[in-house]
Amino acid sequence: MNHDQLRRVLPSGLIFIVIFLVVVALHWPLLRLPYYWDEAGYYIPAAYDFFRTGALIPYSTLTNAHPPMPSFYLALWWKLFGFSPLVTRVAVSAVSSLMFTGVWRLALRTTGQASVAAATVFLTALYPIVFVQSTLAHADIFAAAATVWGIAFLIDRTGVSDWLAAICFAVAALSKETAVVTPLALAVWAAFGEPRLQGRSGRAEEGRAVRSTALARAAKLLLPVLPLLCWYAYHRHKTGFLFGNPEYLRYNAQTTHQPLRIALALAHRLLHVTAHMNLFVPVLLMAGCLLLAPLEDEHGAQRRQIARLDQALFAVVLGTNVLLFSLVGGALLTRYLLPLYPLILLLCVSTFRRRLQMWPALVALSAAGFVAGIFVNPPYRFAPEDNLAYRDVIRLHQAAIRQITAHYSHDVILTAWPATDELTKPELGYVQQPIRVKAIDNFTFEQIEAAAQNPGDYSTAFLFSTKYDPPRLPMSLGPANEALDRRFFDFHVDLMPKEAAHLLNGQIAWQDYRKGQWAAVLTFNRVMDAKLMPPPSR
Repeated sequence: MNHDQLRRVLPSGLIFIVIFLVVVALHWPLLRLPYYWDEAGYYIPAAYDFFRTGALIPYSTLTNAHPPMPSFYLALWWKLFGFSPLVTRVAVSAVSSLMFTGVWRLALRTTGQASVAAATVFLTALYPIVFVQSTLAHADIFAAAATVWGIAFLIDRTGVSDWLAAICFAVAALSKETAVVTPLALAVWAAFGEPRLQGRSGRAEEGRAVRSTALARAAKLLLPVLPLLCWYAYHRHKTGFLFGNPEYLRYNAQTTHQPLRIALALAHRLLHVTAHMNLFVPVLLMAGCLLLAPLEDEHGAQRRQIARLDQALFAVVLGTNVLLFSLVGGALLTRYLLPLYPLILLLCVSTFRRRLQMWPALVALSAAGFVAGIFVNPPYRFAPEDNLAYRDVIRLHQAAIRQITAHYSHDVILTAWPATDELTKPELGYVQQPIRVKAIDNFTFEQIEAAAQNPGDYSTAFLFSTKYDPPRLPMSLGPANEALDRRFFDFHVDLMPKEAAHLLNGQIAWQDYRKGQWAAVLTFNRVMDAKLMPPPSR
């Protein structure tokens, strides 16, 4: 069955429904988890503010000038089905399913093979980073879904599909501002790179027609900038800040342009798109397949490969995003690269099929590596949101907060973000009533020592690992690398509960560990300051 026949038999709507049901089923044990990290710190508060009051700019958290599309979408679901983590995560599952449907369409369009399209969707959905982000309410999954569809429409190379691509890219930019770099790069490519790769005609009239078409296409791809500029103008008018609060801008853009920092970030990003979370399995298999001669189909012709124009377009998207996120972004989070992983996996699967008869075995081997990556932590530092380690963080925080609500709910809790939000905002799913907190930046020696100088400011402490950094990691690069990470990427070492308890002159009332991460509740034998005492009951 060829590409056109398959599109008639299996419309995108049916593909979406099937994928959505599978995604919800695979993620069912995760759908009731309370909100995690940046969800709790920004995206859920921002959407909740809009849901309650219609405020486009959040007031219960610091504004980062992120565009409001995710807030619109989540608020609609909450209006229809109620405000809860389950509703939120099912809503995000629908967005990720839409992205997978776009991957199906893109793979089918570029390879003409339903088997390749199905395998690409299968691997994309199982890739640990994509798997986890498929139900987390970060803006990145919204931007990734719209970007993938934008690329899928752009591949069609018709006037109507170009307009549809521009709309998709505009939605992506209004979901996450950095997504605008993709249509901008593709506009430059459409105007200057693509016509050269296509080759010039000897006839002047045809040459002018090609240039005119290329410029028209480029102009359409510039249009997504306009709604984003309108949003920033509105944000500037309302807050006085163009790109969010000054601290956010400083951390994510103004301090990231040192040459050494860029080089280090670029090295990290290259690893993120070739090796991280067992991505090296399909990438190395693809490299091995490239050493083999292409196979012939039943008609004696070489099996179809992705067209050179499409491969070049993929390269523009990959290169631009890797470079952008080496220049901006204080944290090297892999979710920023979400639109890139389907493209990489499509290239891998297409190469498997073109050059090896037993190519489904390579897909199965890649899938096995991804499933292992979902459950097994790698032997190096990584963000817990890159696999199910984030679930361990949530479970640890839930257990610690249960101890606090059961025994210390009237105390002032010494802790750091995101627990400061988890304890003070019931809408995040951890407490039913707000609990007072004393905030510190982290649990380093310096921060704990400073807190020890003011013991009257708190009466209990909630400590936890702020990153995955267990001792004796096999692939630690040593003190020199740690020094660079401290300098450029906000790396720090948390004190363990026993060390912190000693420094704070307290004792461990509760602690737990899960796969290299931990949480602890500390108490103190001292007379409580009058200002910390709860008000008398009436």
